[in-house]
Amino acid sequence: MRRILPFLLVLALLSCKSKQKTIASQPVVTGETATVSNIIKNHYAIKRDFKTAYIKANIDYADDKQSLSLSADIRIKKDEIILVSIKMLGITMAKAIITPTQVRYYEKIGGKYFEGDYKTLSNLLGTDLNFQKAQNMLLGQTIDDLSKGNYSLSMEEGSPKLEEITRENFNKSYLFDGNSFWLKRQEITQKTPVRKMMVNYSNYNSYPECVLPGELLIFANQDNKTTNITIEYKNATFNEDLTFPYSVPGGYEQIKL
Repeated sequence: MRRILPFLLVLALLSCKSKQKTIASQPVVTGETATVSNIIKNHYAIKRDFKTAYIKANIDYADDKQSLSLSADIRIKKDEIILVSIKMLGITMAKAIITPTQVRYYEKIGGKYFEGDYKTLSNLLGTDLNFQKAQNMLLGQTIDDLSKGNYSLSMEEGSPKLEEITRENFNKSYLFDGNSFWLKRQEITQKTPVRKMMVNYSNYNSYPECVLPGELLIFANQDNKTTNITIEYKNATFNEDLTFPYSVPGGYEQIKL
């Protein structure tokens, strides 16, 4: 259980399938509309207007040593806090809470708890992370702020793809739907040491508060070890008054990852 918690922290869920509506298609990205600035502008114009969300989800996790099917209850206060309760067979097995400055979780198996910053998540997922980047990934938004970078534009099977122009130790690319500007895939590869993270998005739904993917497929690889996570959003309510109860039970042992 300990290995999966940092991943599940990052992949806290923000979507639902009830009251969904089909989103009207926008003009296909061709000709003069196929520009870097136009793609960035339209991607950030996608509605993500909510204050809080309470979500239930199913999660399938697999690495080189184990395969698990889990459920999760997630409470989110946008830009401030995410609380994740991990369950197996309806029993809460672990809780995790992240803020812009801290990552904390505890697990019942073994009676362990962890408190730290984003260094652990960055090491495990192969890219520098912070709260905003983690939240963006859950929303189906590009991890990085595209307005602050330089990108080249190409087409991949009819979909526009932006690749970061950089001399740094990372290759970053973002693939978009040509009709809606929804994010279809984001991929980050570190050259030295060799590490890779890729997130595929599908089954987007529209709600009064936001547009969100219905499914995320996450692939992470480092040190020749591979992790795959499938997340299916089940249902959610938005803009309710939520509390974020979290306390480590007495007698638990602190761990260092």
